[in-house]
Amino acid sequence: MPTVDDVARVAQVSRQTVSNVLNSPDIVREGTRARVQQAIDDLGYRPHASARRLRTRKSSTIGVRLDPLRDGISGAVLDRFVHKLAEQADARDLRVMIFTADGHDDELAHIRRLRDGSDVDAFVLIGTDHGDSRISWLIDNRVPFVSFGRPWGAEHPNPRHRWIDVDGRSGVRDAVAHLRASGARRIGWIGWPSPSGTGDERRAGWVEACGLDEADRARYSAITEDGVPEGSRCAEGMLALAEPPDAIVCASDSLALGALMAAQAAGRPDLPVVGFDDTPVAAAVGLSSIEQPLDEVVAAALALLFGPHGDDVLPNPDSDEEPTHRLLVPRLVERRSSHLRLGGNPGA
Repeated sequence: MPTVDDVARVAQVSRQTVSNVLNSPDIVREGTRARVQQAIDDLGYRPHASARRLRTRKSSTIGVRLDPLRDGISGAVLDRFVHKLAEQADARDLRVMIFTADGHDDELAHIRRLRDGSDVDAFVLIGTDHGDSRISWLIDNRVPFVSFGRPWGAEHPNPRHRWIDVDGRSGVRDAVAHLRASGARRIGWIGWPSPSGTGDERRAGWVEACGLDEADRARYSAITEDGVPEGSRCAEGMLALAEPPDAIVCASDSLALGALMAAQAAGRPDLPVVGFDDTPVAAAVGLSSIEQPLDEVVAAALALLFGPHGDDVLPNPDSDEEPTHRLLVPRLVERRSSHLRLGGNPGA
């Protein structure tokens, strides 16, 4: 790896001059500064991150709370998000600090400690809910942050809240429209109890595109907590109807996997089932699912916090003159959901 001495030699300046260009460029004459910068570019020199942190008194660290481990399906999307955050942060010479907390209050206690100790420059909140207490506290205390999740239930969102979210409503709506274009007419829905910002949005997409009247929407929809057994029980009830659904869309891959198992048990292995999140389990069993663009989510989060390419955290915005949020569009990953008989012999 090239060093400061290498840059000084190529630019024919002293080591101190290279340091001045890196740390106090305004005191260096323009011609000298340009020559040093050219040597830096030619050599591919990168200032040592640890030394810069000591010099600037910035941690170059992003804090993110990792939620308690849920089932291996639903938790996969957040695991992938954190992994991609670490990868893209590293490309900017940033680090990611992961911590755990028991609820919002405990998370804020961790944030206060990490911020007061200058251990973390900015935070990423994963998941938001109605009246989220973390958001108002972070804004009031001028702690730089961005959330993966929008301000649910806020009639007038605070422009100082930077957020990224995935448009689950449009994702489900497009998936249902695709099923209808393929001939499905009674498309069922299995989702989460309300209020759930994410769950309510996804259900709204089904309502908009399913083409069912109010009575049939009640007949072909089920609400449950997330999980494979829960999805299976809900699908069993729908499939026992005199006119069962000819397709089922679910708020998560966990629910969809349960629905797929119920369809197999009911002798309906060809029933189209669509989940949400496109987890590794969905890919393994051939389950169609709606994919969140996590690479784009992470890139947008870092851009809102540090600018397009920088590593210095930006202060929380004071107005809505500049965009402070991104709403990204997911896509349907279509697979043959019936190629594997779950719980049986795949070769049978």
